[in-house]
Amino acid sequence: MLFLNVSWPERRGTFDRGISRRCRCPLSGNFRSKVPIQEFADQDGPVRLGESCYAQSRILPRCQPRVCMFGESFSLFRVLGFEIRANVTWLFLALLITWSLAEGLFPHFYPELAPAVYWLMGLVGMLGLFFSLLFHELSHSVVARSYGLRVRGITLFLFGGMAQMVGEPKEPRVEFWMAIAGPIASLFLAVAFYLLGAGMHAVGVPEHLAGVAYYLGFINLLLAVFNMVPGFPLDGGRVLRAALWHLKGDLRWATRWASRMGQGFGLLLVALGIASFVAGNFIGGMWWFLIGLFVHAAAGAGYRQLLMQQALAGRSVRRFMTTDPVTVPAETSIRDFVEHYVYHHAFDLFPVERGGRLVGHAGLREARQVDREAWDDTRIGEVCREAGEGATVSADEDANEALERMQGHRVSRLIVTEGDRIVGILALKDLLHFLQVRSELEKG
Repeated sequence: MLFLNVSWPERRGTFDRGISRRCRCPLSGNFRSKVPIQEFADQDGPVRLGESCYAQSRILPRCQPRVCMFGESFSLFRVLGFEIRANVTWLFLALLITWSLAEGLFPHFYPELAPAVYWLMGLVGMLGLFFSLLFHELSHSVVARSYGLRVRGITLFLFGGMAQMVGEPKEPRVEFWMAIAGPIASLFLAVAFYLLGAGMHAVGVPEHLAGVAYYLGFINLLLAVFNMVPGFPLDGGRVLRAALWHLKGDLRWATRWASRMGQGFGLLLVALGIASFVAGNFIGGMWWFLIGLFVHAAAGAGYRQLLMQQALAGRSVRRFMTTDPVTVPAETSIRDFVEHYVYHHAFDLFPVERGGRLVGHAGLREARQVDREAWDDTRIGEVCREAGEGATVSADEDANEALERMQGHRVSRLIVTEGDRIVGILALKDLLHFLQVRSELEKG
């Protein structure tokens, strides 16, 4: 229901405590050093810039298998060239929806049916919701791709679904059509399911079966209305941002105000959740409270993401890379690798080379895969991973693209190459250092 750009989920306190080895946020990697909180001077005061532990999304956001706040996800299938993934939290949501329909909603409206019928209706209703969320996100993705934006995939998770788009639209009309596509798709399904239910009723199909179609029609209408609330990062918030951007021609200003609307809406949902909880609606209150927290945090994370992107815009990897990286000869034994590299350097990735040519990369995981008894006889070149796109970058590549690659592959370092030659290392800490210094200079 939501769609977000690749961003850095924000969990309050992550940067206050420094990046911990226990944090599984895509960009936190295996840092052991403390990284100070980042700030950007803004017209209304400094804005904190930190990684978040969840990406922005639509009813709520979109992530990938790497969104640490909600755990891992797994691939389901591909549709129209887009990889469809499900976060492990979606399994919980699917079970909860099926149970609530089978034990609550359908028995209330259609009493005296067999329990097996209710559970079958609940299963069909859950699968229909799965289809509806997927249809909503695919509409965002197809429109984005038609305008030349890259979409990594679609992930279903606890609060709905999210399309993971790379980068920001280049003009307001692109943002508008990308955003409005989701609610239009949901409205289309609302009408389609309602007509299906009416048709089933007209031809004499049992009322409870038509009721499942009516339920899906109502749910899609609800999705469309909720997502059109003018608060970033909901679809309506992106429509608002597109309008403000068009009026003033300032993307940062438009994003700031759309994000504030989103944060305000999030707080409103939190208040609604508390009120519902006090009134005795414990489950409903809990959900509104959690959704409100999520919308509030995602709205702020979206604005911070834009500031980071603008700060790095037009700068290449060459500007930030280290030209004398620590490399590991392929002939090094696993024991020497651990003793002289892993213990001495707080890196999650080491380039493995032979004669200055990149062979692959290795880290603690590769060492752990080999029995300790074989450490002396096994060479790191024998167990290192192939250095594919997730571990390498060109020196002339855009820094924003490199940062997105780190997030997507959950690494804190990329090997900079020219052909198969190692020319440097790009480290996340160096990018963060640049952002911090730029912030201090802007504040004067």
